Amino acid sequence: MVIRMFTLKIHMAFVGLISLSLLIHVSQASPTYSQHACTNSTTGGTLTSNSTYLSNLNLLLSSLTSNTTIENGFYNTVVGRGTPNAVIGQFLCRGDVNTTFCQECVAAASKEVLRRCPLEKGAVIWYDECSIRYAEGSDFIPNPGIVPSTSLTSTQNVSEPDRFEDLLAGVMDSLATEAANSNSGKKFATEEKNFTSTQTVYSLVQCTPDLSVGDCDTCLRSAIAFFPSCCAGKQGGRNLLPSCSVRYETFPFYNTTASQPLLPPGVPEKGKSSSLTIIAIIVPISIAVTLFLVGFLFLRRKAKNKAKDKFVRKDSVRSEINSIDSLHFDLETIEAATNNFSDDNKIGEGGFGAVYKGTLFDGQKIAVKRLSGSSGQGAQEFKNEATLVAKLQHRNLVRLLGFCLEGEEKILVYEYVPNKSLDYFLFDNEKQSLLGWTRRYNIITGIARGMLYMHEDSRLRIIHRDLKASNILLDGELNPKISDFGMARIFVVDQIQGNTNRIVGTYGYMSPEYAMHGHFSVKSDVFSFGVLVLEIISGKKNNSFYQSHGSGDLLTFAWEHWKSGTPLEVLDPTLRHAYSRNEVMRCIHIGLLCVQENPAARPTMATIVLVLNSYSVTLPLPQEPARLHRNRTQPIMPTRQLHFDQATSPSAAWSVNDESMITQVYPR
Repeated sequence: MVIRMFTLKIHMAFVGLISLSLLIHVSQASPTYSQHACTNSTTGGTLTSNSTYLSNLNLLLSSLTSNTTIENGFYNTVVGRGTPNAVIGQFLCRGDVNTTFCQECVAAASKEVLRRCPLEKGAVIWYDECSIRYAEGSDFIPNPGIVPSTSLTSTQNVSEPDRFEDLLAGVMDSLATEAANSNSGKKFATEEKNFTSTQTVYSLVQCTPDLSVGDCDTCLRSAIAFFPSCCAGKQGGRNLLPSCSVRYETFPFYNTTASQPLLPPGVPEKGKSSSLTIIAIIVPISIAVTLFLVGFLFLRRKAKNKAKDKFVRKDSVRSEINSIDSLHFDLETIEAATNNFSDDNKIGEGGFGAVYKGTLFDGQKIAVKRLSGSSGQGAQEFKNEATLVAKLQHRNLVRLLGFCLEGEEKILVYEYVPNKSLDYFLFDNEKQSLLGWTRRYNIITGIARGMLYMHEDSRLRIIHRDLKASNILLDGELNPKISDFGMARIFVVDQIQGNTNRIVGTYGYMSPEYAMHGHFSVKSDVFSFGVLVLEIISGKKNNSFYQSHGSGDLLTFAWEHWKSGTPLEVLDPTLRHAYSRNEVMRCIHIGLLCVQENPAARPTMATIVLVLNSYSVTLPLPQEPARLHRNRTQPIMPTRQLHFDQATSPSAAWSVNDESMITQVYPR
């Protein structure tokens, strides 16, 4: 009887698995269409029958289909190069897809794209397993291609949206870095992460392999930045861009075994049909036996798991303690590194405390910030905040290496950035020539990426509240790194969003709603970014613009030239022999949009990053910027007094700022 029951169970499992295999075969028998976008011709006109361009397009699509056997699942080519009817195209197959299925997908997409875009000379079509992109001309512009884009989302909600989004943000951040830096020939990465005991999040990111590390990173982070607006709280979502895509689901939508490419069921590779037949017979039986053994072991271990749980919880706590301890520097080490905080090693001083250059025993250079004694935080809160900020890593943020907490001392240890701060170069008549337009544009783009990470992509949402030229440090290659980005959080733990009576900021960079009412948000950071962009373009300080030009401020100066149709007059005269007119115009446009009076009218950092990496995004017209400058001879009495942190910074490697923070506010 027992043998008969066991045989019956195996038979039922075998039948079930065969049925499941048939269902999988039906559902995956053909590639799955996702979305498409038709793009207009840059030269005017539409796609017509019997035209040379259509002939070239058909040849290109045929060439793409015939080259799907390429190992990395990517190919691009040009037909009619050097002629007015040139067309360029490429395909990209998902990193886990087998070459046979890749060919099937590209063939299907090549037919479908002409049906869906019969008149346009450019198009992008996305399938679950591949994508095709083509356009007129001999090159795609821009690269990376981040427009047009589209989003798809699940209709089902997650149970704990805040925790889910924190998990997703961390996964996507690590995957973007992994894919961008991949040396495998495929800029492709996946990860499975447990959300609950019964629910796993499957995530995938991919770029076209022709992108550089920086372009792939830009494309992926642009795609990831759309998640909060399209897919917040949903069990699945994807953002599809021409040069990259990102997707997550709560079911396995890709092959989770990296060493085994995804095969279309029923389409065996050459010479493997007999092997697949044998596998089709043996595997279900093996699985059935395995399931029986697993069930037995499950019941046996269930009791043991309860006893283990308490030890697992203890291990988790111990791991967290070890994480904090690994970031802790003892005071003796810091004192030795800075020569006991000698004045010779002092490189800056701000509202949060003095900064010293130091050298550890192993030769590593560090920057040590000795916090002033006015912080109201307790030791545990300080540790927790420092530990959280230390986990934030982005190439455009200065990295927090650790902290020291002994007696009355509260010290933060940062990586040392050698090339001082942006204002050291930007506002110096001799040194500003080192910042040509290309370098300034890269600095603007890098700052925008760092701010986007802080606002949307990091584990914490951090509002900087003091973004300015002296808080932008430059590394050995003059790449920007935002500093003091965690100070508002570390110094006053409960003042990251909302209203405050303790204003932390610098006159000329603060948004009007923050300076006058204490209201701060990501849009107050955007205002500061806009001021900084206009300073980088003009080479002039907003704060000292009145004294040097006699009237108005930098924002008004830029606005007046924008209205009169002469915006290039804002450009630093030292740059006018070599610059990109298109890039300068877009940066002035972005700067003016950021400094508008109404916070809701200002763009998000995600939009700014997108615009900086694309010449085809249409921007709204800016409105008149906020006017904070007042005639000092006729001061307006304040309706209330706010308290400001005082800060001055001499020329230094850590923070350079010769202006003091305002101590009184004159509301409009």
